[in-house]
Amino acid sequence: MRLTQTADLWWKSAVVYCLDIETFFDTNGDGVGDIRGLGQRIDHLAELGVTCLWLMPFYPTPDRDDGYDITDFYGVDPRLGTHGDIVELIRLAADRGMRVIADLVVNHTSDQHPWFQSARSSRESPYRDWYVWRDTPPEDGPEGVVFPDQEDSLWQFDEQAGQYYLHRFYKHQPDLNVANPEVREEISRVMGFWLELGMSGFRVDAVPFLLETAGATDASDLPDPHDYLRDLRAMLARRNGQAVLLGEVNLPYPETQKFFGDEDGDELTMCFDFIGMQQLYLSLARSEPGPLIKALRERPKAAEEGQWGTFIRNHDELTLDKLTDDERQEVFKAFGPEEHMQLYGRGLRRRLPPMFGNDQARLRMVYSLLFSMPGTPVLFYGEEIGMGENLAVEGRNAVRTPMQWTEGFNGGFSVADPADLTVPMVDGEFGPDNVNVAAQRRDPDSLMSWIRLLIQEYRACPELSWGDCTVLEHDAPAVFAHKSDFEGCTVVAVHNFSDQPAEFTLAVAGAGPGLRLIDLLKVGEAEVADDGTTRLELEPYGARWLRLLRPGDRYVI
Repeated sequence: MRLTQTADLWWKSAVVYCLDIETFFDTNGDGVGDIRGLGQRIDHLAELGVTCLWLMPFYPTPDRDDGYDITDFYGVDPRLGTHGDIVELIRLAADRGMRVIADLVVNHTSDQHPWFQSARSSRESPYRDWYVWRDTPPEDGPEGVVFPDQEDSLWQFDEQAGQYYLHRFYKHQPDLNVANPEVREEISRVMGFWLELGMSGFRVDAVPFLLETAGATDASDLPDPHDYLRDLRAMLARRNGQAVLLGEVNLPYPETQKFFGDEDGDELTMCFDFIGMQQLYLSLARSEPGPLIKALRERPKAAEEGQWGTFIRNHDELTLDKLTDDERQEVFKAFGPEEHMQLYGRGLRRRLPPMFGNDQARLRMVYSLLFSMPGTPVLFYGEEIGMGENLAVEGRNAVRTPMQWTEGFNGGFSVADPADLTVPMVDGEFGPDNVNVAAQRRDPDSLMSWIRLLIQEYRACPELSWGDCTVLEHDAPAVFAHKSDFEGCTVVAVHNFSDQPAEFTLAVAGAGPGLRLIDLLKVGEAEVADDGTTRLELEPYGARWLRLLRPGDRYVI
């Protein structure tokens, strides 16, 4: 194992945990989580095995889009804390072997941002060209609003400015003009500021929209969007050679691959695997892994020093936009049959446990799959205990409910009146009386204990994050089997997508005597015949990780 390279490229084997500070833990009783609260609960994440915290926006905001409408890219929302609190949090994380990355949301600003307030005030404003304006919205302008249930146009007329401005997202989020060199320089300064305070990189929001120059006035001599991304990556490398850019790029594989840059990976360090995630849900709906296998075989290799980010869900709607209409309806029928469970007709606003009817065996299988598939696993807060959603909350915030620490009042999140909570708690079967950290922490059979074990074994198996993945053929239609090879070592993972038991034969190695398969998630092993095959059994929704041992190998825990 190349230990030095593994250490330098930490993101290749990281465990990323995304959280919203304002729904994590409240220390001052105002109903809003805060940075100090996260610091007080950071040992929970260290115990789980998290190595990288991804913080959703913590900047000053009118909070009309859960913090993604920002009024100061250099500031900290006073409800959450101060710059000093952020620095202390980064130090606390570092003491526990964790890095911290921040959401970089610079495709747009809030319409309350001082830049936009100046820009709309006069055509002579120095910030006028920081946004995209038109006297008349162009007929051939960019197509497709991000939130079709809320907005019916990309252009909004501003009475004070006397012109229309471009907005890909909500009308209260005017797009910045990335074709303007001053804007690009300012984005670099924002990144540099947070790097100086100790951040280890950024999750870059809506990368294709950030780089879009279609709204620029003059189509000639525009900067190449990928050149700009290379500039950002180069600046990042100069400031911190181990910092990461994790990109939100929801495009087909060939287009997403371009955002890694050339073979050396000179653009994004990591890209989320949206295609694999959507095909996984189609596989789960069908109880057979075919769509996921097809996606993994089609997924291009990341750059040598890059990595794909794998996930079960994130903070937005669970988008299914790259499935066909019929495929999407299959997933809706299985996991979100009621209209209020869906969003924009393209995704789900649910968490996995309610979608599965709280079937713990099925949940464990899916998370075993997450940590054994090639890529870097990314968790959304509350997944480790099987939190549910609150469908009474509007839109995407249904899955952004307060973290459930204990049973009882407000789930231990806050002592505030429930009416003052930033988002209402989940109640019922998935409420804190039934789902909470305190109870699961003491239960060796809990979902949290299972995920902690998966993380421990994932970190002990460089084959899974560094190795070459091969899908293994067999005769059990409901089983997904693959092996990961790295520097002469092999780990085999098998997962049953069905509620029926499965028995099958796998070819795991070339012919030869003395081969063994040692279970990694429980005590046990499997025999390997001299022809390199093994006969395995899986219970309904079963999962096994097995390390291949050759003659002379020693299995060291």
